[in-house]
Amino acid sequence: MAISSSLAKVIKDIKTLKIQGSQEAAEAALRAYALAKDKESAAELLMSARPTEPMLFNALRAAQSGADPFELIKKFREDRKKIAEFGAKLIPQNSRIFTHCHSSTVVDVLKQAKKQGKSFEVHNTETRPKFQGRITATELAKAGIKVCHFTDSAVMVAMAGADLVLFGTDWISEKGVANKIGTAGFAEIAHLYYKIPVWICSHSWKFSEAQIEIEQRDPKEIWPNAPKRVHIHNPAFDIADAKFITGVVSELGILEWKTFIKKMKNKENGRL
Repeated sequence: MAISSSLAKVIKDIKTLKIQGSQEAAEAALRAYALAKDKESAAELLMSARPTEPMLFNALRAAQSGADPFELIKKFREDRKKIAEFGAKLIPQNSRIFTHCHSSTVVDVLKQAKKQGKSFEVHNTETRPKFQGRITATELAKAGIKVCHFTDSAVMVAMAGADLVLFGTDWISEKGVANKIGTAGFAEIAHLYYKIPVWICSHSWKFSEAQIEIEQRDPKEIWPNAPKRVHIHNPAFDIADAKFITGVVSELGILEWKTFIKKMKNKENGRL
């Protein structure tokens, strides 16, 4: 099937992570869908570009059901501001926050807390092999927030003394959340070892009860010229167990985990 060069570019940019973040991918997909002539085929191709993005799936399904793609984009951006406002309430004065990878939602929360005059520092991990943690560190530093940057394997040191953990996510279900590889272990360390709260900052549109497939990325991202007989495993995500998660900060407010899940299971029946 022949597709336009603009649609092909969006699909490629989502697949190769040139377009970072769940909301950014969903918005790019909605714009491409709106401009496509063959909308059903475009939706199918866009959904397959990144199989771990329920927000992209849910947004395109809503558009297929008649929602205006550009109104959805507007809503997502308004919701993101709400999440930042809610999330900033969680940041204590003179505190230390730990985060991993790059979540535009988490960055928004921390920037909002800074705007409110709160004093805090952020410890974050580099997030191999694509180093998305460097994006987080750069954005926070530009906002005037003190950042201490660590290798992923230094997480025990990085998390020491933290008051809370903030993670973004690509997928939420009753079982837990899927986020960049390392999140599952970090959530367990926070909950069991350091006994500090783990909050997920996310649009509710990332909720899905569908099974998620953990994307296996190109081994060359880790070791381009690995010796023969060395097999490289490069999972993009892992799933943090719900029992290690305190709750979710979404456009719906600050909700304990079970309360959020209950709301979403009721909401999903009517929306998705």
